[in-house]
Amino acid sequence: MATAELAVPREHRISFWRSLPFFAVHAACIAAFFTGFRWTHIVLALALYYVGMFFVTAGYHRYFSHRAFKTSRAFQFVLAFMAMTSAQKGVLWWAAHHRHHHRFSDQEEDLHSPLQFGFWWSHIGWILSSKYNETRTELIADFAKYRELRWLNKYHLVPPITLAAALFLIGGWGALLWGFFVRTVMLWHGSFTINSLSHVFGRRRYPTTDTSKNNWWLAIVTLGEGWHNNHHHYMASARQGFFWWEIDGTYYVLKVLSWFRIVWDLRQPPAEVLHSPASA
Repeated sequence: MATAELAVPREHRISFWRSLPFFAVHAACIAAFFTGFRWTHIVLALALYYVGMFFVTAGYHRYFSHRAFKTSRAFQFVLAFMAMTSAQKGVLWWAAHHRHHHRFSDQEEDLHSPLQFGFWWSHIGWILSSKYNETRTELIADFAKYRELRWLNKYHLVPPITLAAALFLIGGWGALLWGFFVRTVMLWHGSFTINSLSHVFGRRRYPTTDTSKNNWWLAIVTLGEGWHNNHHHYMASARQGFFWWEIDGTYYVLKVLSWFRIVWDLRQPPAEVLHSPASA
């Protein structure tokens, strides 16, 4: 089976000590169940999950990785800061590695293909590996020229710590545990499914050179990123749900923002791209 767990080379190995904060955030979620049940905490976690997912998908992915729309320098900073509250490292780090993924998707050089070292490597292993700690600035030179983005990328813990502190000051331990720790773990694994599950489960509309697939339920979880085969077919599009019945929450929000000129020039897939020959 292509996604069976395979032996990971020594240079890709994960350091337990360097990964301890990642596992500690998971462990902290257990404490959330001892703070007393409140529906407001559940609502808070879900609301902040989808707010965070929007900024990860619109910011990290569609804007910084693929330049699928334009915005001001000020809102560019907002996109970066808010995306980084997800604690998925720096904005330049994230976008550079994602561009590398598209260059070599499901090939030997792909850093998180499930075909290489299995599901768990593609899901969380690669992001914990010391091999990929450095920011590939040569792949993200267009955004690395902004000093505020370089600062955020260097001090990538500032946004998540800011969010955690604000939640604690506003709502105490319950808000911190549910609004930050539970939400962050949900957001990690929700967004990581696109690296792992979207290359394993779903349907292929377009005959791309990789194993990307469209999956409607992952599209719900990730505000539209589950239309992954569409995306790999035409990665420059701000809309990943190519057809009206393909729900794409991130694009809907971007469209509303465009009405107020907060973003503009939302790139669309040309007709010839939409109606390319279907995959076998």
